[in-house]
Amino acid sequence: MKDALLQIENVKVYFKSKSNYFSKGNNKTIKAVDSISLSIGKNEIHGLVGESGSGKSTLGRAIMGLNTVLEGRILFNGKIISSLPEAQKKKERMKIQMVFQDPNSSLPPHMKIEQILSEPIFINRLLPKSKIGDRVQELLNMVDMSSDFTTRFPHQLSGGQKQRVALARAMALDPELIVADEPTSSLDVSVQTQILNLLLELKEKRNLSILFISHNLSVVRHMSDFISVMNQGKIVEQGDTKKIFANPENNYTKKLLASIPKMKIPQGD
Repeated sequence: MKDALLQIENVKVYFKSKSNYFSKGNNKTIKAVDSISLSIGKNEIHGLVGESGSGKSTLGRAIMGLNTVLEGRILFNGKIISSLPEAQKKKERMKIQMVFQDPNSSLPPHMKIEQILSEPIFINRLLPKSKIGDRVQELLNMVDMSSDFTTRFPHQLSGGQKQRVALARAMALDPELIVADEPTSSLDVSVQTQILNLLLELKEKRNLSILFISHNLSVVRHMSDFISVMNQGKIVEQGDTKKIFANPENNYTKKLLASIPKMKIPQGD
């Protein structure tokens, strides 16, 4: 059995839809995540795939504490996060960071890149002020960006550069796990390749684990060691990436494999 870093056990995340004139006051329960279990090993990329609305992003946000878990447990390094004292919970959550789909909405537009990368370090008091500048430069180097970018604002960057900054910000707290929620879907294909290869490079150099959320099975195949397939809030199939692609068992998985366009991703040097 693999050495699990993150364990999700029978997790449920439900929402109440708001009533309107046509629903005649009847609130409906939306089972966005419905009794899901999965685990992510250390230094593993776990692909979470499914169509839009399947519950992938909701699960990712639940791991981050951004969505409330109705039932079930989320364990990180063997500890139930929700049961920890507040100070320890904060410390453990620092080890889990998220990269969102759209850097235009996830990066504060009024802050320079230096401020964006400094803020998590300063707030969590990880370094003295005199050392933060060096750490910012280290983070930029980590994502192949020069110090020239420190004085720029997000609107002065390309889409790929913004996502590199978002990734650098996620790395600022030295996480053990990155939740990457459709991190390349808003980018041009050539830029997607660069960001995907950067994630793979960081995984190897920093011993990262990654939950890679995507609707594109061909990208997940390139990235992932293990795959979970979601449909309507449930995991319908999971297993080793090669096994899933060679012999899918679930009809929904077969449909995804047949319908999603293949994306050829050149290997890095």
